[in-house]
Formats: sequence, structure tokens, C-alpha cells
Amino acid sequence: MQYFIGIDLGGTNIKAGIVDQDGNIIRKASVKTHADRDQIDIAKDMGLLAQKVMTDEGLTPSDIEAIGIGSPGTPDNENGVLIYANNLPFHQLPLREIIRQVIDLPVYIDNDANVAALAESVAGGARGTSHSVTITIGTGLGGGVVINKRIYNGFNNAGCELGHVVVQSGGVTCTCGRKGCFEVYSAATGLIRETHQAALENPDSVLNRLIAENGGEADGKTAFIGMREGDAAATGVVDFYIEMLAEGLANIINAFMPEIILIGGGVCNEGDALLLPVKEKAISRAYLGEGVAVPRIELAQMGNDAGIVGAAMMGMDCLKDGIPG
Repeated sequence: MQYFIGIDLGGTNIKAGIVDQDGNIIRKASVKTHADRDQIDIAKDMGLLAQKVMTDEGLTPSDIEAIGIGSPGTPDNENGVLIYANNLPFHQLPLREIIRQVIDLPVYIDNDANVAALAESVAGGARGTSHSVTITIGTGLGGGVVINKRIYNGFNNAGCELGHVVVQSGGVTCTCGRKGCFEVYSAATGLIRETHQAALENPDSVLNRLIAENGGEADGKTAFIGMREGDAAATGVVDFYIEMLAEGLANIINAFMPEIILIGGGVCNEGDALLLPVKEKAISRAYLGEGVAVPRIELAQMGNDAGIVGAAMMGMDCLKDGIPG
């Protein structure tokens, strides 16, 4: 049996796991990232955590084929460097070199959204397909594209920033500097912003009660709860959110024509109240002529394990391709 280590680097936690060649996690562990530290210290903790899951499972480096790392930002897998991450203190971090000082194994790096998409392709909702896209909705909106069962990320490893496709020209300013990005409307932060705005504009709306009951803050569930209570302002927020999400998904269909698009993140806990209208609207707006096969839109399945599994599977693919690690 071949084993790989997958490391999922997040702004809050570092997670690592032993993964077999079929994408099953054998053992996993996590530690806090403490993202305010020096980048070298964070990288060393990643190596130490990988070492811990290996030894806890009773394995040695000779049992492990490679280590894969999924990180926010732009990786340089050829040179083993994390070029930049805007929510972590990383700039030109020699990640491969640091990890190999702890465990001398091949080390490969890719973007966290990309490896999550690969995990869904290998062991999740897109299993059995060759072409898929996975969208993760959280504080931001990340996207990963799998073509012919391999991650696609452009010539410079900075491609497929699907959250920064514009869905409303001249709209709300995004953190990237453009206006009207997919992320600025369809990330959880966008839904929360629109919920607060609707509450402010509609003082009699149940949104105000729900926000007060939640300590004065809306969250990704507030508008959906209000909609189910029959509140017009809340329903308007949900309808607008679904419109923007569908616009972005239609663009993705037109660009990649994947067999399936998977949507993950906390907002997906709304289930059919979100998924059914989004499917209908996105498919109706995509460029699909009569008789053309229609992509599926479903919920992602891998959850919090996607980063670990995808990073490990990315490492396996790089090793198979003979890429130096």
C-alpha cells in the first residue's frame, strides 16, 4: 500500500493526515496556525505535524511516498516556494526546503482551493468524472478546476481565481480592487453585508429581531431563517444572493463545461432552498444549445477533509509525473 501525507494550511489551523492511494485518511491531526508568527516558524510546525501523524501511525519515512501541501496563495511548485498569500505572512517562503529539513521526502505545493477540487474528483462528489469544478464559499470564494483528472492552474500557478470573475460590472468593490466580483456577492461576507443592509433599510423586518438575537450580528443563516418566516426583506436578500451565485456558476460553465460543479461551504447547509433555484437559474443562463449535455450542479462531499486528501493526491500525481520534489 502506498501512503502519502497531505497538509492543509489554513489561517486558523494546520491539518495533516496520512492518506492511502485511494484517498482514504488513515490518521490525522491538527495544530493552531498562529498566523501572526514569522513564516519560518509556521512552516516548521507544518513539518513537525507531518512527522507526528507519521510516527503516531507507526510509520517511517520509508513508508511515505511524498508530502503534498495545500496553501492559500500562489505556489511555485517547481521551486518549492510559496510566493505569496494575502491572509498569511508569506512571501517567497522556501516551504519545500523547510519541510525537508524535518522529513526528507518529496514535497509538492499547490493552492488550497485546487487541492480541495482534486479531493472531490478523487474521493468526493466528482468521483468518476474527468472534468469538474469545485467552488468553496466561506469568508472568500475559492475555486478549483480539474481537467482530465488533473488540477489546472495556469502557466504561473495563479490561475482559476474564480472568485474574481466579475458578475456585476461597476458593483461593490472587492478586496482585489475590482468592482462586482463573484466573491464580493457570493462569499458568506457578501451575504452578511446584504443582510445587514436590508435590515437597516427595513426596520420592521424580522431580520432586525434575528440580528438582535444573534448579538447584533447577522451570519450566513440569518436571511434564510427570515425567508422561511415569510419576511419580504429576507426573501429579497436570499433571491439576490441566489441570482449572483447563479450568474457566477453560468460563467464557469461557459468557460470550462465541466461534467459537474460542486459547491461547498457553510451556506450549503441550506440544502435545497439554495441548490434547487441556483441549479435552475445557472443552467438556464449557460450557453447550452439543444441536445448539448448539461453539467450537474451538486453539493461538495469532502467537507473539512478535502484539503488533506487533495494535498496528498496532488503529491501522488506529481510523483507519478516525475516532478522533482
